[in-house]
Amino acid sequence: MSAKDGGYFSRLVRKLTSDVEELDADDLSERSEAGGARRACDCRSGEEVTVLGRLRSVELCPTKEAATLRAELFDGTEGVTLVWLGRRRIPGIEPGRTIKVRGRLAERDGQKVLYNPFYELQTTS
Repeated sequence: MSAKDGGYFSRLVRKLTSDVEELDADDLSERSEAGGARRACDCRSGEEVTVLGRLRSVELCPTKEAATLRAELFDGTEGVTLVWLGRRRIPGIEPGRTIKVRGRLAERDGQKVLYNPFYELQTTS
């Protein structure tokens, strides 16, 4: 057992005393790294990135030019806004779904954004 993991008693106490959201975020972060993705907090604007996480929200943003589908992806460290231009709906893209996305990261109003990312729906385990 590595020093990072701590002993059995330490892990048990942490699970019993930590907030459920904090434990969920840690689990998402671990799954992200195990899935070959980078942590969102380590990604910088202009980089080609792969991020794995859970969709917190999905919304249609109609504009005069074209409809836009937006989703917030949370990987346990930070949120990334996903934007699909010209889309009203994408089957499988719904809140609570775990997905892996790939694209070039941009920043807009201080938020990390991926425009028209490639995505893979992940199976629940």
